[in-house]
Amino acid sequence: MEAMEDDSSEVKDDHNHNYCGGKVRAALSSQVPDGVGAPEPVCPTVPGGEPAKRQAKPWSGSPRGSKFMDSDTGSESSEVSEPDCSAASTEDKFRLDSTSKFLLNAMAIEDYRKNHWPNLEEAIDRLLIQNFSDHISVSYAQIYGYVYKCVCQQHSELLYSDLTSKITAHLQQVSTQLQASPTENLIENFNIALTQYLASLQCIVPVFIYLNKFYIESKLNRDLKEDLMKLFADHVAEEHLSKLMPLLIKAHSMPFQVQPSTMASVVKGLYSLRPEWAQLAPALFSSFIPQIHPPTVESQLHDYADRDRKLQMELSMKGFPRGDQSRKRASEDS
Repeated sequence: MEAMEDDSSEVKDDHNHNYCGGKVRAALSSQVPDGVGAPEPVCPTVPGGEPAKRQAKPWSGSPRGSKFMDSDTGSESSEVSEPDCSAASTEDKFRLDSTSKFLLNAMAIEDYRKNHWPNLEEAIDRLLIQNFSDHISVSYAQIYGYVYKCVCQQHSELLYSDLTSKITAHLQQVSTQLQASPTENLIENFNIALTQYLASLQCIVPVFIYLNKFYIESKLNRDLKEDLMKLFADHVAEEHLSKLMPLLIKAHSMPFQVQPSTMASVVKGLYSLRPEWAQLAPALFSSFIPQIHPPTVESQLHDYADRDRKLQMELSMKGFPRGDQSRKRASEDS
């Protein structure tokens, strides 16, 4: 029994069962051939005969717990903290917030479709098809209130899309009606369609001013009236320009074939839609709009005078008298 205690006192066992003791070293040294040094002990000893305690270093592989790795074997220590559930709870909360926001947005869009847009659509229809002699009862304050709520509820893009789509559909119907119009009445009917549309814009643009200010101007860098005028140019005027322009030139060469007020309204309206159309008939547009021709040059005064004489001769040949030229303005001296 005492011999066993002596043996146990000589053998030191570390955590990995590396035995360090005097008898073991003696036995190992007796088996080593001559000329070869004695092997170093696996566990270095410290003064006093006790084996050195091995150091443990922290393992930084996982942020959820403080694990320790054995410095010699790399095995994990048994002291591991419980996993942290804060990250999982944050992800779940984010999912819930996203889902709730999606549901609220869907409810807001449904409310827009059921309550706000139908009222706006009805008012737009009444403004687009109004006649000058008819009295239409439209609450502009109510329309403005609907527009204000739609913009505040982040429906500006949807509202702008619905508005332009509604007006585009109306203009396509107007274009179809003009196509069925007789040629001799095309100028007059085009003037009616253009005048009525411009009058409608004078009512539509002001009530949509909140949409224009906080979405079209700020985000699209455009203007609502310019966009709506462009719709008329694209879907109505451009579709009938090839037929309308020869009729206007012919009517301009034959005075009073078309009323001068109608001619002036159509020509000025075409110029307001697209100024570049004036280059298709400069003589026609210059009769109603100033500064269509380039500025007068002194070197071309004789050409201008010849042109005026030629015009006077053409008018006199068509039966327009020049008046009595024998009478002159009385002098101030007489």
